[in-house]
Amino acid sequence: MAKLLPDPLRSSALVRELRTLVTPGPRMADEWACVASVMLAIVLAHAIGASMVSWAAFSAFVLLKSDIAETLLRGVMRIVGTALGSALALAVVPHAATSTPLAMLAAALVGALGLYGMLTARRAYAWLLFGLTFEMILLDKIARPDLDTFGFARTRLLEVVAGTLACTAVSLVAGALAGKRWWADRKPAPERMRWHPHAARHAAQAGLAIATLPLLHALFGLPELPQAAVTIMAVMIVPVAGIGASGFVPVSRRLLHRALGCIAGGALALAVLLLAQGSAPVLIAGTCIGIVLGRHIENGVSAATYIGLQFTLAVLVVLVPDSYADARIGPAVQRLVSVLVGMAVLEPVLLGWHLLAPRSGTGSVASPGPNAE
Repeated sequence: MAKLLPDPLRSSALVRELRTLVTPGPRMADEWACVASVMLAIVLAHAIGASMVSWAAFSAFVLLKSDIAETLLRGVMRIVGTALGSALALAVVPHAATSTPLAMLAAALVGALGLYGMLTARRAYAWLLFGLTFEMILLDKIARPDLDTFGFARTRLLEVVAGTLACTAVSLVAGALAGKRWWADRKPAPERMRWHPHAARHAAQAGLAIATLPLLHALFGLPELPQAAVTIMAVMIVPVAGIGASGFVPVSRRLLHRALGCIAGGALALAVLLLAQGSAPVLIAGTCIGIVLGRHIENGVSAATYIGLQFTLAVLVVLVPDSYADARIGPAVQRLVSVLVGMAVLEPVLLGWHLLAPRSGTGSVASPGPNAE
């Protein structure tokens, strides 16, 4: 969109965005509510013994919505989806992780099922977390055979619970201060979608791409398997109405935005790390600034929404370590590598179908779609 605007218009839009960043109002309140939510999630994660605190911060950030009831529902769905994905992984992963063909089959089926549910089901968010959690546990086990699967599933659930409790508490307090009851303005539940062949094909393509990860790891030691699977599922979330015969264009756009957001957020995180020199207060201040900037971008121009989300997540993965003494840029680099790996295995699948698909209704003008981590 920015490319279509003359330079003066682009400059005025930038000035307007910078002005709203420091202007009190609902947008600023939402940004600082995100800061409070993430900070509380970090405290809770440490208190309940979670071992990957940044995931709790992720949950607290992505769940918080202006609609209190929606925040609560998304939180419950995130916990339910994580619990179900963990339970299935505990039953399947000990067997599948020892056999590349079984791992490929399990990764493909669960990934496709989770994405199809995300695209079509009423409780879409639970389906997404079900698929993501299973893939992360399976692929982590493949990459690290000595991984304690039960311990990993347990801490992942603790992290999600911490993030959910934090964002729900902040949302309730913010609603009380604003004079809103938590059930006010509740959105009607979406209708259950019937069988959708385009969504099924789209989900199957994601499953096929994810299935290649265990094989490529076995053949070439491909790195960042779990986050590559997350990348594939996340970027494939586009509006069902816009998928058409091919999701190549909208998904490629989301891949590009994911990479740009990761690079920009990693650059800010690196600057904070260099400035902090191990100082926890500086790292915390940098985290708050990153959250505000990322949320501001996310709430601004619709074309940059996904970039803003990925910007913030890159900041959190670096500046919210399990211990501030261990803060380093490595996690942001690993996240970028996972994006590139996901792109390398997903794009050929999408491009191959795009070249074979009918030219009409290709979905090339689809909107960016809902966000996901």
